[in-house]
Amino acid sequence: MKGRARQMNPTDEAPVEFRALGPVQVLRGGSPVDLGPPQRKVLLARLLMAEGRSVTTSELITCLWRDEPPPGAVSSVRAHISRLRSVLDPTRKGPSSILVAEASGYALKVRREARDTAVFEDAVDRARTAVGQGLLTQAHHSLVEALGLWRGEAFQDVADQDFAVRARSRLDALLQEARELLASVLLRQGDITRAISAAEVLATSTPLREASWALLMRALYAGGRQTEALHHYERFRSTLAEQGLEPSPWLKRLQTGILRHDAAVMNDVLPLRTAPASSGPQGQRRGKHLFPLVGRGEEMSQLSAVLSRATAGHTGSAVVVGEPGIGKSRLVQELAARAVSAGFTVLHAQFGRASSHGGRSVPSPATQILHVLRRRGQQRGTPETGRVAAGRSSQAVADRPVLCLVDDADEAPAEYQGQLAQLVDALPDGPTAVICTVRDAHGAAANRLLTALAKREASWLTLEPLTPSEIVDMVTGYDQHVTPLDAAALHHRSGGVPFVVGELLKLPADRRTGPGARVPAAVRSSVLNRLAELPSPVGDLLAHAAVDGEWLDMGLLADLLATPLRELLPLVDTAVTARLLSWEADPDGRPTSGYRFTELSREVVLSTLAPSRRQLLHAAFVEHLYVSDDSDRERFARHLRAAGALAAETRTTLSPGAGRS
Repeated sequence: MKGRARQMNPTDEAPVEFRALGPVQVLRGGSPVDLGPPQRKVLLARLLMAEGRSVTTSELITCLWRDEPPPGAVSSVRAHISRLRSVLDPTRKGPSSILVAEASGYALKVRREARDTAVFEDAVDRARTAVGQGLLTQAHHSLVEALGLWRGEAFQDVADQDFAVRARSRLDALLQEARELLASVLLRQGDITRAISAAEVLATSTPLREASWALLMRALYAGGRQTEALHHYERFRSTLAEQGLEPSPWLKRLQTGILRHDAAVMNDVLPLRTAPASSGPQGQRRGKHLFPLVGRGEEMSQLSAVLSRATAGHTGSAVVVGEPGIGKSRLVQELAARAVSAGFTVLHAQFGRASSHGGRSVPSPATQILHVLRRRGQQRGTPETGRVAAGRSSQAVADRPVLCLVDDADEAPAEYQGQLAQLVDALPDGPTAVICTVRDAHGAAANRLLTALAKREASWLTLEPLTPSEIVDMVTGYDQHVTPLDAAALHHRSGGVPFVVGELLKLPADRRTGPGARVPAAVRSSVLNRLAELPSPVGDLLAHAAVDGEWLDMGLLADLLATPLRELLPLVDTAVTARLLSWEADPDGRPTSGYRFTELSREVVLSTLAPSRRQLLHAAFVEHLYVSDDSDRERFARHLRAAGALAAETRTTLSPGAGRS
């Protein structure tokens, strides 16, 4: 039956359905199945979210016990998995074809139409396509089918799990879009009364979402209620003004169209989206961010706790640390969206320039944040820190929960940091959350501000690179052909940095990894900028190391550069600080760790070397390389070939094994 999420088990005639748009359920033949203890529902939910991909045993353990697993955690997971198999595949003979054990963990292998989340997504996609083709009746049916699958909040009974946050956020956004699409279809079908009712519910539930208010204005105008439509525009504009915002240009055009009875403007202001959100490059239509936020569940949980503290009337703060491109800004922007939904006023300063949440400029610069904090700080006699502008948004939010975001605080002007540090230090306990992101927690630039936050017992979060499995989650929906093997290659090439992964995926598939791989222009520019800022001796070190390979042979480099090892190490550390080298364990199993290039950095360094310079460097390695085994012989031969004519004399006078001893 159309719209029913079901999986036909080859060994059992009764269809199996997996439901997550509400409480997590498994139905067999239309009847709920007893899944047993709550832990099994958690495991099932995590496996469903993986959409057929393997989930490691360690991750399942974390889902069940977070950071405090019992001694027999692995055995407990196996026992729960065994019981789930009995429920999902009761008449099986031999290994289960549904809940499969794989090398690294477990995977739930069910058809797409067996999951109500997938049925919902597909129905919305069909509706978009139908609207684009002018098939409004078909679109209406698909949307009613999609919305009818919801029985409550997505993954309702595992909502407190960190892993559920990402899936719930994505599904909730798609649900909102489906409701808006249905209201617009009703409007186009001429069902004005139902369109107005649907739009009113949307505008009430999402008071800061322009698309919902625009639908309501269009529906009211279509129903001959021009005055009400304009009244709602003013109401929405006033709501935005309280946040220091103003309506976007396209909403202003809609207001003008209503005033002038301009039907052409009315039809053009809110074009319906007709391409799936997950259709490759069309995924750009999701908005500013192409990829979902992945691998940050724990960090988001801690930041949400800061918001909860502010909601309860107490000051909370956090510092997010990470290298450029690691996803600091994306994380706090996701937090800002949640804060707006929770009734916060969000003030955002980046590089000392403030903007309100949503990317629109506000009248006053970063002093917006200073003014809000100073208004509260004056209750405790906060010292004057200079004259600051007072925007009307600051006046309006003085007694409301406020989230102050300072992005890349270590890049902000020193004067601004000093003022903010004073105010944070003197801020009274109240409904305020202060979140700062920094590139280097140990740098001197933002030391004063960070010290003030430390005194307030701020949470410190360090963002690590993504894992290969997280990269799979990140790119799923952008390119359905990215396999776990591809993800592992992307992980190695990008170092797990989300920005770099995104840039690589903009390239054709055969240019991302492998023999035909290229360096994305934005990544190349970033690496070249960092190289240009390095002292000459560090650049020379990197040039020598790059022609030799991924891992640095510190002893050989010391010989080549005629530099004692104790003097070479500070140069290497400078390159590590510039994120051109990293310190890692050797994957070949040698007992020592070592320094290595990130793959893209090495390629950029090599691209800066003229052919003659490369030959000279390879010839230097030929003269100094000591050959002790077959791998060294291969390395020696590679340098010998690359040295070309410069190695002609070496071929006759130097045999493998000569050179340094």
